[in-house]
Amino acid sequence: MTVRKAWIWATAAVGAGLSLVMLLAVGVYMVAGNLAGSLGRGPVALAKNAVPAAYATLVEKWGNLCSAINPALLAAQLYQESGFNPNAKSPAAAEGIAQFIPGTWAIHGIDGNGDGVRDVWDPRDAIPSAASYDCKLASYVKDAPGNQTENMLAAYNAGAYAVIKYGGVPPYKETQNYVRTITTLQKSFAAPVRRVDPSKQAAGAIYFAQKKLGTPYLWGGNGTADQGGRFDCSGLTKAAYETVGITLPRVANDQYNAGPHPKRAELLPGDLVFFSDDLTDSRAIRHVGIYVGGGYMIDAPRTGAVIRFDPIDTSDYFGATRVTEDGAKALPTTV
Repeated sequence: MTVRKAWIWATAAVGAGLSLVMLLAVGVYMVAGNLAGSLGRGPVALAKNAVPAAYATLVEKWGNLCSAINPALLAAQLYQESGFNPNAKSPAAAEGIAQFIPGTWAIHGIDGNGDGVRDVWDPRDAIPSAASYDCKLASYVKDAPGNQTENMLAAYNAGAYAVIKYGGVPPYKETQNYVRTITTLQKSFAAPVRRVDPSKQAAGAIYFAQKKLGTPYLWGGNGTADQGGRFDCSGLTKAAYETVGITLPRVANDQYNAGPHPKRAELLPGDLVFFSDDLTDSRAIRHVGIYVGGGYMIDAPRTGAVIRFDPIDTSDYFGATRVTEDGAKALPTTV
């Protein structure tokens, strides 16, 4: 059976009420061997709208400042540090979109927009400063064995001396987790250079959502007994993927970063599909559903409605995410 025929059958299952999960499982594993899902080599571009429009040009420009970084990696750092919030301030006094502490900013902050002021609260200064600082760290550890980018990230977290001392990423759990998180998370901000692998957990997630069809919507619903087993949109998608061993963030705009982003023509059942009133900013996403094929999703739409099939081709369709276990694990718990 060809890939095309496999997905024709999967689509027909939605309309005919056949065993969708069985066909999905067949389809998902049939195409798994034919699709490749890596960033590939060469320049790394940002995925469409993965970075708020106000910062995308800055990230694209400064993300190419040196060979140790790329725009997707810089975007992953900014998201992990602040969720692209220019007013973020941590309990440790880290400030701004790039979360510089005052002492580091005093040394490494630059006047990125050329207005004569180095302002940690201005992304036009803070984003260039983050890229510049990354590249300086990379130069400090350039002679250390191992991967240049991983050593740079380790220096960002533990200091250049530790990288030099240990000849690469030091044996600190926090530092190793930081390096793994950023290098994994960058994949959700990079434009795929080819079709991305289907999720092996897709069929199981859809199976769960299918069983919830007809359940009344509840704002903030997680499906718990005290909530009558009801869900809101992101509560449903989170619960569906938890049944197959993947833990997603609670809100839709963070779930968008749980994997790479297939184009509309490349959607496969199990992909998360997102909707927003601002089609230039993933942080403005307000709704999510699980794609089932044929232009339809299962979603928990709104108060007064029930979990149901809905079309995805609406004016507020934002994009999609092919959930990966590594991508979900890399997401920060709070942004």
